[in-house]
Amino acid sequence: MDLNAIKSKLAALNSTGNQDREKVDFDKIYWRPANGKSTIRIVPSAFNAADPFTELKLHYNIGKFPMMSLSNYGKQDPIEEFVKELRKTSDKDNWSLSGKLSPKSRFFAPVIVRGEEEKGVRLWSFGVNIYKALLALAEDEDIGDFTDVMSGWDMVVENTPAAGPGQFPTTTVRIKPKQTPLSDDNAQVDLWLKEQPNALEVQTQYDYEYIKKKLQEYLNPGEEVETEAPVPAESIAPVTPVAAEETDLDKALGSHKTDFTLETAVEGNKSTVSKFDDLFN
Repeated sequence: MDLNAIKSKLAALNSTGNQDREKVDFDKIYWRPANGKSTIRIVPSAFNAADPFTELKLHYNIGKFPMMSLSNYGKQDPIEEFVKELRKTSDKDNWSLSGKLSPKSRFFAPVIVRGEEEKGVRLWSFGVNIYKALLALAEDEDIGDFTDVMSGWDMVVENTPAAGPGQFPTTTVRIKPKQTPLSDDNAQVDLWLKEQPNALEVQTQYDYEYIKKKLQEYLNPGEEVETEAPVPAESIAPVTPVAAEETDLDKALGSHKTDFTLETAVEGNKSTVSKFDDLFN
């Protein structure tokens, strides 16, 4: 028996935080457009030949950073269950709250960045507007399947920083005017088509109880809810869920801040808190 290994495992189990968890280099997984123009190629997905895009639902604002909805894994999610309960009523405040709590879609595509081919395939994360623009390009009869490895199309992604406080950066996409192969190196193409990060598996999957506690903390900002260190439901990627500053993953996924609280949504109306208690207690 390796006593040093046993001691290491015991220390990990007894740790109350996540500082001992292995950190992931998100630069190797995600590509985030820099300010200015970048040229990329969306490649066929190794996990779904029919569709290069993966749509995932994330919870924003509930915790410090976005959290994956458990429904992505075919499991019950406490926040989505609560949203359904809110929408069973005709109360406009409950409906308003349900809209704020509903998970938001984020889309992921495997890309090769021109000039950085040595980094391999990475994931580009974007919102619904870019997603619609890319679908429109695919639907264009003069373009079609821009992921085709022999006669596909590179794209220029232009990122413009926010103009000022309260503003957001803007991203635009346009097709390069000439069709090109993904690479002249067949072995390289074969490698890129096989070795890709899985958008679903690289996320941290929190357990039901942890997400429920985060929801309760959000609904009752003045109360302290005893919260244990988050426990991933599955050992997917050892991602540190809470950090002192924003990680590259958080920047890639986006951040939606709000000053909304339960008190402003249902002032003088405690039906929402009661509904939470009825649902989970």
